[in-house]
Amino acid sequence: MMTQQELEKYLWGAATTLRGTIDAGDYKQYIFPLMFFKRISDVYDEEFDNALAESDGDLEYAAFAENHHFQIPDGAHWQDVREVTTNVGLALQNAMRAIEKANPDTLDGIFGDASWTNKDRLSDAMLTNLIEHYSQHKLNLKNVPDDKLGNAYEYLIKEFADDSGHTAAEFYTNRTVVKLMTMIMDPQPGESVYDPTCGSGGLLLNCALHLKEEGKEYRTLKLYGQEINLLTSAIARMNMFMHGIEEFDIVRGNTLSNPGLLENDELKKFNVILANPPYSIKSWDRGAFENDPYGRNLWGTPPQGCADYAFQQHIQKSLDLGNGRSISLWPHGVLFRDSEAEMRRKMVESDIVECVIGLGPNLFYNSSMVSCLLITNNNKHDERKGKVLFIQAVDEIRKENTMSFLEAHHITKIHNAYLAADDIPGFSKLIDGKEILEDKNTRLSVELFVNPECSGTETFTQVHEEWAAHSGVINNSLKNMLESFN
Repeated sequence: MMTQQELEKYLWGAATTLRGTIDAGDYKQYIFPLMFFKRISDVYDEEFDNALAESDGDLEYAAFAENHHFQIPDGAHWQDVREVTTNVGLALQNAMRAIEKANPDTLDGIFGDASWTNKDRLSDAMLTNLIEHYSQHKLNLKNVPDDKLGNAYEYLIKEFADDSGHTAAEFYTNRTVVKLMTMIMDPQPGESVYDPTCGSGGLLLNCALHLKEEGKEYRTLKLYGQEINLLTSAIARMNMFMHGIEEFDIVRGNTLSNPGLLENDELKKFNVILANPPYSIKSWDRGAFENDPYGRNLWGTPPQGCADYAFQQHIQKSLDLGNGRSISLWPHGVLFRDSEAEMRRKMVESDIVECVIGLGPNLFYNSSMVSCLLITNNNKHDERKGKVLFIQAVDEIRKENTMSFLEAHHITKIHNAYLAADDIPGFSKLIDGKEILEDKNTRLSVELFVNPECSGTETFTQVHEEWAAHSGVINNSLKNMLESFN
C-alpha cells in the first residue's frame, strides 16, 4: 500500500508529462478525468475478483451489475485503451463516453469535454506516456482507500491552483477557512447541505468529513451544489466519488439566472448553506432578478455592477424556515458599500444576521484583499435575537509567501468566540440591532464595533476611511490655494 506522500507524488507526476505543450491552467481537464477513469476501472476489477471468490469462480455472477458501483461496457476499460497505439485520444474519448452512457444516473457528463482527439495538443506518444504513468499502480480500494485518495485529490486541486494561479479562484477555496466555516455551521446527520456556487465541492465535502471526524453518521448527510463551469462541476462530482460519497446532487448551470435545484416550482430549501460566491460580478441579468419568479429579491435588486447581494438573497431564500443557517465568504465591501445600504438595512431589520467575522488579508488566491464571513440564522437562540455578534479576527492568520492561512489555534479562538457570543475586549462584541440601524448606511464593518487592542494592523476599511478623510483635506487645501491665485 502506498503512503499518502507516495500517492500524491505519483498522481502529480502525470502533470509533468504535459509541461511545455499545455497551459498549466488546462492540466486539470485532462488529469482528473484520466485519474477517475483509472480509479473506476481498478475498482471494477477488484469488485469482479471479490465476486468471483464469493461464487467459486462463476464469471457470469462476477459480471452482474449488482456487484459493481459502476458499469464498464466491453471495450471501455482502462486496459482496453492501454492496448491502443494509434488515435489514442479517440479511444479514450470513446471509452469515457461509453462509461457515461452505461451509468446515466450517476456519471452522465462526468468526464467533461476535453479535446482528447486534438493531436496538436495531445500526441499519441504523450497520451501513451500519461496512460503508462497511471498504469504503474492499482488505484483500487485495497491499495488506496477512499480517505487516502480523497486527500490526494484535494492535494491535486491545490497543486493545480498554485500552478495555474489565475484559474484557481474558480474551483478552490482556502481550506483553512473552509474548516472554520464547517465548524461554525456544525451540520448534523440527516441534514441537507447546499453550496450555490460549489466549485470543486470542497465546502460540501468538508461537512461530511467533519461528521466523520466526530464519529457521527456522515453518510446520511444530503449534499447539494450548483456550478456554472462544466469542467469544475465534473471535478466536484469526481471529488465526491473519490471520497466515497455517493448521496449527492451537483447540477450544472447559472445559479442566478437558472437555479437548478427546485421543488414544486420553488427553490429547494436546505438546513445548511455554505458559500464562497464569485464576487462583484458585472455581467448578470439584473432585469430578470428585478422580477424574479422565485422571489429572491427579498431586500431589493442589487446594482448592475455588483451581483453580491443577488447571491446573498438567493442563499437566504434557499434556507429552511425552521432551522436554516448560512455562512458566506465575501470581500469586506458587502459590509459597507453605499449602493447596497438599503438591502443591508432590510437584512438587519429581518433579524437573520447572526454574526459577522472580519478575516485577514491574502486568504483569497492572487488577492491581498481582506475578507469576511457573513452568518445568517432563521432560528437564532433567544439571547441572540435582535442582536448581531461581531468578531475581529483580522490578525488571526499565518502568512506564507503570497497566501495566508488560519492555524488550528486561530480557528479554535474564532469558533469559541462565535459559540460564546460574549464581549471579549478587542476581539468580539454582541451589538443590539437598533444600534446598527442608527447608521443611515447600516454598515456592518467589524471595526465600527470592535477595535483590536494593541494591534499594529489597520483594516482595509479603516485605511479607506482615513484615505477618504485625508483626501478631503487635501482637496480643500488645493482648492483654497488655487482660489488665492485668482
